[in-house]
Amino acid sequence: MSEKIFLMRPLVGQEELDLIGEVLESGFLTEGPQVAAFEEKVAAYLGVKYAIATTSCTTALELALWALGIGPGDEVIIPDFTYPATALAVYRLGATPVLVDVDPDTYNITPEAIIQARGPKTRAVIPVSLFGQPLSQEIYDTCCQLGLWVIEDAACSLGAAIQGKKTGTLAHLTCFSFHPRKVITTGEGGMVVTNDEHLAEKIRSLKRFGLRPLKTGLHFVDWGTNYKMSDVQGALGVVQMERLEAIVEDRIKKASYYQELLSGLSGILPPKIIQGGRHIFQTYACRLSEPQKRDPLRSFLAKRNIETQIGTFALHLEPAFLKTPRVGDLSNSELLYHSLIALPLHHQLTPEQQEQIVACIKDFLREDQT
Repeated sequence: MSEKIFLMRPLVGQEELDLIGEVLESGFLTEGPQVAAFEEKVAAYLGVKYAIATTSCTTALELALWALGIGPGDEVIIPDFTYPATALAVYRLGATPVLVDVDPDTYNITPEAIIQARGPKTRAVIPVSLFGQPLSQEIYDTCCQLGLWVIEDAACSLGAAIQGKKTGTLAHLTCFSFHPRKVITTGEGGMVVTNDEHLAEKIRSLKRFGLRPLKTGLHFVDWGTNYKMSDVQGALGVVQMERLEAIVEDRIKKASYYQELLSGLSGILPPKIIQGGRHIFQTYACRLSEPQKRDPLRSFLAKRNIETQIGTFALHLEPAFLKTPRVGDLSNSELLYHSLIALPLHHQLTPEQQEQIVACIKDFLREDQT
């Protein structure tokens, strides 16, 4: 059997080990100077005023909602086609997520879905820039026109941009993930970014038990919690930020080669890139024109030592969300849930391996037709 081709491999090396070693030698392991340096690097890269590190993108979303005062009686519009964390953050604050459909080509929420779902209790929208595909400018504009807060779930999208504007600069609050499947990683971890000083101060307080500096010193002003990132993770992030653009460019190049290899192949629809967008391909997810073939194709590739994954979930089909309010039939979300396949994409992936993967896909489709 050929060597296994992994779905994802994080790019970490000696530089990360060296800086982690410095943290361990310092004896200061909780949130400290390396986390601060990581926050500064993310803020500088994006061109935003404030970046606040957290334990995960999920807790970042929770803090963003919390800072806005969203809670019981409020509704938040989210795409049905997303990882459960998007909805769970809303539920954690006592608010109600409202599920809407997505565009079948971009996999992202649409302005029309937001307009249709907006009701008297709607306070915010959490659009997801899924797989590294940036949101259209119209989504931000629509939310602004409707008077709704925008908390972007950009778990997959650090480095993405639309019309030259980076993801993280257009929403009121944007949340990123540094899980090992993301473009850069701190093992686990997240970040909230904003240009709003009041919101930044509130989030920084809430994640540190409610502590805030006053004239008389530090005091517990809010009822907060502990969502602090450790300095070990911060050290990882500092070095990873130095690698970010090289990693993104490599992923874009390899995604482009997939597009070339899959072009014209009947039965497979490669991902589309939004006009004027910089898609960073955290996930390279293509769609089978016949959804019933997706799982057999995954099994076929697994037998050839090629690791794949589904795209993500249609929340309304999951037991935990059966009673979650929804608007529309969510047919695109359901279609994508059953038909998307995520192919390997990472720094170790070679052009020869990409050719091997696509050759196996062609073999499967050829055998399926006989």
